Amino acid sequence: MYMQSTQKTFNSKALIPSQQSDANFLQPKVIGLLLFLLALAWFLPLGYRHLVPTDEGRYAEIAREMWVSGDWITIRYNDYKYFEKPPLQMWATALTYQLFGLGEWQARFWVALTGFLSVIAVGFTGWRIFGARAGFLAAVVLASSPSWALGSHFNSLDMGLSGMMAFALCTLLLAQQPSNTIREQRRWMWCCWAAMALAVLSKGLVGIVLPSMVLVVYSLLARDWRLWSHLHIASGLCVFLLIAAPWFVLVSIKNPEFPHFFFIHEHFERFTTDEHNRTGSVFYFLPLLMIGFFPWLPQLFNMPKQAQQQPNKNGFNPSLLLLVWAVSIFIFFSASHSKLPGYTIPIFPALALLAGAALSHASSYWRWQLILSGGVLGVCFISMLFIFTFKPLENLVQYDNYTVWLIVSVGVGVLGTALAFCLRRCYLASVTCYAGAFLALVMLSSSGHETLGRISSGVDLAAKVRPLLQPEARLYALMLDHTLPFYLEHKIIMVQKKDELAFGIQQEPHKWVPTLSDFTARWNSEPQAFAIMNPTVYAQLLAQGLSMQKIAEDERRVVVKKP
Repeated sequence: MYMQSTQKTFNSKALIPSQQSDANFLQPKVIGLLLFLLALAWFLPLGYRHLVPTDEGRYAEIAREMWVSGDWITIRYNDYKYFEKPPLQMWATALTYQLFGLGEWQARFWVALTGFLSVIAVGFTGWRIFGARAGFLAAVVLASSPSWALGSHFNSLDMGLSGMMAFALCTLLLAQQPSNTIREQRRWMWCCWAAMALAVLSKGLVGIVLPSMVLVVYSLLARDWRLWSHLHIASGLCVFLLIAAPWFVLVSIKNPEFPHFFFIHEHFERFTTDEHNRTGSVFYFLPLLMIGFFPWLPQLFNMPKQAQQQPNKNGFNPSLLLLVWAVSIFIFFSASHSKLPGYTIPIFPALALLAGAALSHASSYWRWQLILSGGVLGVCFISMLFIFTFKPLENLVQYDNYTVWLIVSVGVGVLGTALAFCLRRCYLASVTCYAGAFLALVMLSSSGHETLGRISSGVDLAAKVRPLLQPEARLYALMLDHTLPFYLEHKIIMVQKKDELAFGIQQEPHKWVPTLSDFTARWNSEPQAFAIMNPTVYAQLLAQGLSMQKIAEDERRVVVKKP
């Protein structure tokens, strides 16, 4: 009933202008061309920026050490045991290094690939559930959502988890289609269980806890208890354990300390305590949601109404499940004592599917959305142009180059929105143009961050140090730098400060230097040695008379060698 009523709405000439133009827009050749253009825009910028601390350098280096050592079981960071996260992304990145060599785009390839494939999965799922028009629009919404686009080009674990959870969500929805045979339903559910297993291997238990929580909340709200009999739990658990369990068993056998640290410390203690100093207000994620979903914010108001539609003939309501998915996960992380900006990215595929369904029969107010978005972008453009021209604040001078990138990217957004307004009689072309403008805005502004990020990356320091650094030389670190080890292709020995390597140091204390006096003794006895430190420590050691030769420095770091 729901599908029929929705299709009737899609075909309503009163709501959809230029119906024939829109139908032509959904031809396979046009979709193929748009996918090709999206792939170019998605993957070509991957190597433009250098890696920045902390996540990008950390996970690139972990994968490099895995690739070099050949140990795919015990995760190590700077040669210290590092059990904070599971290995799937590091496996994928190490394999990418093996195939294509070491580099920035290789380090980011996995997150970009999972983000891109999720866009396709969301489009296919929307087409199967809500119709071709809604599926196309859902894919367009997800690809151009700033949070999703940025997350797909930043080397952290959030997009790997979000991609796997997107696959789990999509396959769950596809499995519950009333037209499915038992065999088709079972196959889709096996894919769902496999995706949850990969989500667990991406970032831990949230990969199965969050989908389970969503199903419980949905069942309570919809009173749809039959759904649980369609999940193929027994065979699905076998699929899940077959994929997820082997690594956890092997790493626990090799490292008996792993289970307590990973399951207790990194999950329950992180969620319930402030130990990691990542606290925030209960409203922490609200502004991030508004910025990360900005182009499509008006569709948020239609989502509750969308979820009130009649369920399918088998009693399943896909729109309600999508709404529960987005709201429940958002509340879950808002209540956590550990908050980081990327935690709520898994809600965006659900928001995109709901927004695609809403957009497919809401073209009557599309004109006003373009005016509103264009107005906001116009104000931002004029404001940044004013700041760049008159420089009312002296501390903005160092950001001039990045300001130019921002002005250009917002200008592209303004022009694209204006073009979308001119194309509004061809609705799908207008929406696509608008989405493309925001995707270009995000890609340009993130690429321009290289003007700021290059210094923090340490790539220029590494270029000076690498010709002098022999493979057998010891490299001491009196500060934990997350990018230099990757660019130097050399592990470090921590001195005095443990930082986030405390657990690994505790397991293998012989691999670190506890005090500055111990470091001084080692330094004097080494035939060849290098050290990374901040300028304050460098001045302190220099005043103590330690024999050092400065070979590279920037405003944050000094690299020295033993003369």
